[in-house]
Amino acid sequence: MTTIKLHNTRTRTKEDFVPIDPDNVRMYVCGPTVYDRAHLGNARPVVVFDVLYRLLRHVYGADHVTYVRNFTDVDDKINATALARKQAGAEGTLEQLVQERSDETIGWYLHDMGALGTLEPNEMPRATQFIAQMIAMIEDLIAKGHAYAAEGHVLFAVDSWKESYGKLSGRSVDDMIAGARVEVAPYKKNPMDFVLWKPSTDELPGWDSPWGRGRPGWHIECSAMSYELLGESFDIHGGGNDLMFPHHENEIAQSKCAHPHGEFARVWLHNEMLQVEGKKMSKSLGNFFTVHDLLEQGVPGEVIRFVFLQTHYRKPMDWTEKKAREAERTLRKFYAQAAQGVGYGEPHPQIVNFLADDLNTAGAIAELHQLSIADDVVGLRHSLQFLGLLGKDVPSWADTASVDLSAHADRLAKARVSAMENKDFSEVDRLKAAYVAAGLEVRMSKEGVELVPGAGFDAAKLEEV
Repeated sequence: MTTIKLHNTRTRTKEDFVPIDPDNVRMYVCGPTVYDRAHLGNARPVVVFDVLYRLLRHVYGADHVTYVRNFTDVDDKINATALARKQAGAEGTLEQLVQERSDETIGWYLHDMGALGTLEPNEMPRATQFIAQMIAMIEDLIAKGHAYAAEGHVLFAVDSWKESYGKLSGRSVDDMIAGARVEVAPYKKNPMDFVLWKPSTDELPGWDSPWGRGRPGWHIECSAMSYELLGESFDIHGGGNDLMFPHHENEIAQSKCAHPHGEFARVWLHNEMLQVEGKKMSKSLGNFFTVHDLLEQGVPGEVIRFVFLQTHYRKPMDWTEKKAREAERTLRKFYAQAAQGVGYGEPHPQIVNFLADDLNTAGAIAELHQLSIADDVVGLRHSLQFLGLLGKDVPSWADTASVDLSAHADRLAKARVSAMENKDFSEVDRLKAAYVAAGLEVRMSKEGVELVPGAGFDAAKLEEV
């Protein structure tokens, strides 16, 4: 069996992955807060952990892996978007509008992530489906002296677990108090104490609890859902490194205190952040865009995924238009070869070996190039499928087999002959410019003219020539 090595954030070392139960490998990844469309940075962990999910299924068997990724569908940002709709004249109660917004956004998310070739997890729980379990966990934490109620809130007492709090991120409680921006509230015993439950108004979503009508804090959601679906000990917990503190630290604190005999997560994986053209993505810089934006602009989901896979998950990733163009050109070449094969099969062993080495996707991409050079049609096809870059058929945007370019090549060749006779190359230049604008690479030699589909090829534009 293939040995998988993963860099464990908790130990800061690359370790052999040894599942608690090889017949039931379990992974939890923090999902989105569903108040708007997923931006490009949101998509990176989805692709990273989709690759890991595919690897685990390959090594241990699809029926022996459970992947859970949640939806946070109760949150102040969701409430704010629903309130804006209400003020704009939308019908229904505020709670109904919150539900509508969550449903709508989850639909968008699944569609956009599906376009990137990601498999849906085995379980996609919504936080609102597990409120009773959250209340029960909070009651247990209070009973064990790890939490306290104050003014309609319930807070986790960091001092009750002070020796272990901060080990994941490598910070002491005192350092965190000095350097972190924490909510100052008179009912807190320690500035680092964090909310498990907070009051809710009659208009906003809320649930009855021993502490009054309210809703859960963000951190308790993942602890309750992972426990209910994966148990008190599971194999892998993943997410972006921006979640390491405070979210993941708080998850560990809650879960270990609620279930002291469990390990919670054995292995922690964190992906680095995404930049755009070398700069942090932000609305103020005008370089903020969603996955949906790119898809609408005609950037194929496979291209987005391919660009992501070129950078190791623990390194910052830079999205550039140049990378996207080159990725599309490369994929067209791969697909033209892969289309000569049929069906599904085993990926090339070297592709698996690269992924087993802490998800070395850049190495796997390099191996795809080697398979292409060797014209290993079967190995290339099945490896592309394993990496989530190809389904049963070549995607329609890259399928140029049905496009006959011979008439256009003949037209350009005749124009070239005529131009050489009358020394007027204006028609040749016009045709070349039109074909390039349609996404064709124009190759002219003594042997003749060849038109090759390149990045951004659009057959519809040929009708304008």
